[in-house]
Amino acid sequence: MRRSAPLLTLLTGLVLGLVLLTLNATTGTRASSSAREASPGQAASRSPAASRSPAASPSGSASPSRSVPANADYAGRTDDDTSAVAVSVRGGRAIAYFCDGRDQESWLKGDVEDDGGMRLTGKNGGVLNGTLEEGRRIRGTVDLNGTRYGFTADKAIKPSGLYRATATVRGALVDSGWVVLPGGGQVGITKRDGRPGPAPRIDPETGAVTIDGERLTARPVTP
Repeated sequence: MRRSAPLLTLLTGLVLGLVLLTLNATTGTRASSSAREASPGQAASRSPAASRSPAASPSGSASPSRSVPANADYAGRTDDDTSAVAVSVRGGRAIAYFCDGRDQESWLKGDVEDDGGMRLTGKNGGVLNGTLEEGRRIRGTVDLNGTRYGFTADKAIKPSGLYRATATVRGALVDSGWVVLPGGGQVGITKRDGRPGPAPRIDPETGAVTIDGERLTARPVTP
């Protein structure tokens, strides 16, 4: 009996150790299995956010940038060679001047569309419809006093362009406008208290002009 007691104790310890090893192995497997099963769930929770992020990109690229026509001046004559037209374009706006050098004139203003189209209107009922062609010229029509004038205005290089001078001379309000054409030709009208007549020549390099004996300065006109 004395010899069997230690042997029994040893066997009991071995059995207990095997049981503990079995329990540890089972618990570890379940823990690792649980960890592996959790990872797909976490990936699934992240996937909606990942799928939403690309959807936001089209909204950022959906707004097109506005292409504003370049700033420039244009000058030319009507198709029947009776009158002249000058147009100044700045920042998507335009101002134009039509005159025959005798008694008909019109100042017109309006917007220039992205495609170069424009419809300019004047106080006296004048209307200019035109299209800016590749930034090189403006083709269009001017309707004034029941007559339609077709015109072509080429891109002008200074000193060609549109000029105006206003002042009070000898008690009269003087308002003059000029179209300075490529090549140096000029067409203009001077109004004295509203009465139109041919305008004197200006020096487009300096803007100097003499009206009724008084020296004035004509300045380029922009919108």
